[in-house]
Amino acid sequence: MHQSYDESNLFAKILRNEIPAIRVYEDADVVAFMDVMPQGPGHTLIIPRNGSRNILDADATTLGRTILAVQKLAKATKQAMNADGITILQFNEPAAGQTVFHLHFHVIPRFNGIELKHHNDKMEDLSELENNAKKIRAALIAIAP
Repeated sequence: MHQSYDESNLFAKILRNEIPAIRVYEDADVVAFMDVMPQGPGHTLIIPRNGSRNILDADATTLGRTILAVQKLAKATKQAMNADGITILQFNEPAAGQTVFHLHFHVIPRFNGIELKHHNDKMEDLSELENNAKKIRAALIAIAP
């Protein structure tokens, strides 16, 4: 059964500035912000401005522009956090672990020998999130064409 997009979801509220978020990057198509319950330092979320429940109902233009932003953020985050690698996660529907029903991608820096934390462990200190966001913003400027 197809579920419709719910304009009252958490990420739609962030897009409308009804809920604060530590934004890292934004353009006409996407917004990237720090995950408040990161699975590792520098964990960033990228969402399209266009409302899509998940990858199953996103139109091709939205998906294309979003994945290009995911790549840009992955490169900048890897550099900014001096990471050994990057994990990109994207969940579709509750059975797959989706809990916020607005298309989003997780960009998580990875470090050799360090496991990911559980997503719901605890809310990160906002000053730590802002510090990581500043590093990623600076890397975005450094890698810009």
